This record gives sequence, structure tokens and C-alpha cells, in this order.
Amino acid sequence: MFAYIEGKVSELTPTYVVVDCNGVGYFIHISLHTYAAIKDTEKAKILTHHIVREDAHLLHGFSSEHERKLFLHLISVSGVGANTARVMQSSMSPQELTDAILSGNANKIQSVKGIGAKTAQRVIVDLRDKVAKEDWSAAIASSEISSTGTHKDEALSALVMLGFNRAAAEKALQNILKINPSLSSELMIKEALRML
Repeated sequence: MFAYIEGKVSELTPTYVVVDCNGVGYFIHISLHTYAAIKDTEKAKILTHHIVREDAHLLHGFSSEHERKLFLHLISVSGVGANTARVMQSSMSPQELTDAILSGNANKIQSVKGIGAKTAQRVIVDLRDKVAKEDWSAAIASSEISSTGTHKDEALSALVMLGFNRAAAEKALQNILKINPSLSSELMIKEALRML
């Protein structure tokens, strides 16, 4: 329904962005990868995929065509829904996830929270041929990671919105900050996703 939405970024968190397009604010679910790509911009063009459920109409957004195509492949796998695909894309870059699928690295895919051995194998079996046929030559959007004072709060908010228990997420973030207190919110979330 919507190929992309372009406009002013009026609200941005590690799990969603609100894009103001001619006075209409579109709430778009994003991965940590997309957050990193657009976090320092005032205007953004977000590629989208519209999901219609019985109880909701959801927009999922992506910073690159590679990420969107990978998301569409992931949600085509039995047992992998939109939220699981978003967690997978928050845990690994699109290129890392593509490489894991192509090389059959089930352990790397299984390291994502909520992905068991059977689901990891299913992702590889179902997607290896599809992913191999795709033209991934388009550059993956990337951005530098900068630091602000609210990293822990952003990371905690993102983990809770991804469905993790607040207390468990907070404990994981505290442990991460003891080891490396200068991590950005994106890196904190990635580390926490491995621990939870």
C-alpha cells in the first residue's frame, strides 16, 4: 500500500519513528539498524511494508531496500512474525543476516533472542535459495554511532517495546554498562539482545 514515506522526523526511538508527511504523522516500526541510519537526520525517506492484522494496521520501515527485502523473506518463514523479524534485524545488520543465511550459520541465527534451533534451520532452508537469487548490490545505509546522555533510557525503552521484561532488561543493561560505560544505545541494545 505504501512504498515509502518521506518527511520530517518528528519523533524517533530505537523501535519506532514518527514521520510527519504534509501534516500527517505516520507511526512506523523500525529496527535498530534503521534507527542508526536515520538518527541524525531531520528529514527521512523510510521504505515501508504495510501489515494488516485483525486488530491493527502496522507500518514497518527500513533504511534500505536490502533490509526491506530481507524482512519480507523473513516473515515468509513459518514461525517468524514481524516482531521476530524486527528483533533479528536489530541483532544483526542486513549483511550479517544475509551472510548467516547463505553460509548456513544456524548458531549465529540462533543467537537472536526467541530463535530456537528448529526456527534457525527453517530460516536457512527456506531462505538460502531466495536470498542467493537476490541482487544485494545496493549499498546498505549506515551511520556513525554517536553518544548522548540518555543511552540507557533509550535502550531500556527499546527493549521493553520489543517485548522484554523491564526488570530483566534493566539488569542486563547495568551489567553491560559495568563492562563498557561508553556504549551507544544501539550497541547496548545489541548486547542486551544477546544476553536476554
